[in-house]
Amino acid sequence: MKLAEIAERIGCQLRGDGQIEIHALAPIEEAGPGTLTFVANPRYRSHLRTTRASAVIVGESEGELALPCLVAADPYRTFAQALELFYVPPPAFSGIHPTAVIAPSVRVGRNARIGPYCVIGEDVVLGDDAYLDAHVVIYPEAVIGDLFRAYAHAVVRERVRIGERVTLHSGSVVGGDGFGYVIDAAGKAQKIVQAGTVVLEDDVEIGSNTTVDRATVGATVIRRGAKLDNLVMVAHGCSVGEGSALAAQVGLAGSTRVGRFVRMGGQAGVTGHLTIGDGAQIAARGGVTKDVPAGTTVGGFPAVEVHLWRRIVAGWVRLPEVLRRLRQVEKALSLHAPADDQSP
Repeated sequence: MKLAEIAERIGCQLRGDGQIEIHALAPIEEAGPGTLTFVANPRYRSHLRTTRASAVIVGESEGELALPCLVAADPYRTFAQALELFYVPPPAFSGIHPTAVIAPSVRVGRNARIGPYCVIGEDVVLGDDAYLDAHVVIYPEAVIGDLFRAYAHAVVRERVRIGERVTLHSGSVVGGDGFGYVIDAAGKAQKIVQAGTVVLEDDVEIGSNTTVDRATVGATVIRRGAKLDNLVMVAHGCSVGEGSALAAQVGLAGSTRVGRFVRMGGQAGVTGHLTIGDGAQIAARGGVTKDVPAGTTVGGFPAVEVHLWRRIVAGWVRLPEVLRRLRQVEKALSLHAPADDQSP
């Protein structure tokens, strides 16, 4: 595809030779002739002098370059759009595989593709254009909207409700039992029936081996457009707000309320019954032990305002040197102190 055609199709300003042929996209360190790359992070700007790419997507503030450019307000988003122009999806099967086990009461929408060894329980509703890979299991009475995509070994438990354009990646479990027990005086654990459900609203995506537990009563809710990475754990009774994104290994204890457009870095964790305000950000490995106000950024354990956390971390690095100097001062003072000095 010529660079000028790419610019037109993704809405970019073209600088330089638009007749260059582009056959692939690549990260800037690996790009070669015939490839299109991008710079969104300033730390990669130095690669512009050495890259072998034929063209580059850059931000509007970037100055003149010798390399042909596509200028965009958001280079990373534009690179993602360009990827879609070149991506060739793998071959897709059609129809319902003869090894799939589908209960007679299931209502399957139009154009469904159901792969080998799928199991769909009684009274399930499956919307139009569903695409289920091999070994997907949907328990009874689940209700699923149009354009559902489930990769191999995804599991949807009973009575879960799923909106439109939802994606479940391999190994994810939606609607498993919450971790609810009563411990008696003898230390014996009595399981509390997890009678609630899970609701995934439209455009939610759940990563591989992520679990979203059903509520004890009521519903665990993942709101419209939220994205959960791989290995995320959402406990019973939680809610994750519209457009929020939780990175790998994030853990939410029971009844956590995550607001709209929240960002949580990898391995961040939240103790139960807390509220994370709209637009808040939790740095990677942050341990949240109290409510986080809307629009704030916190980090560390226990999580504090991010600038304070950075000062604390900087202090830890200097601590061995500070202790060494303190011992030297104490030694010098002890040598010069009078023999009868009784001061502490």
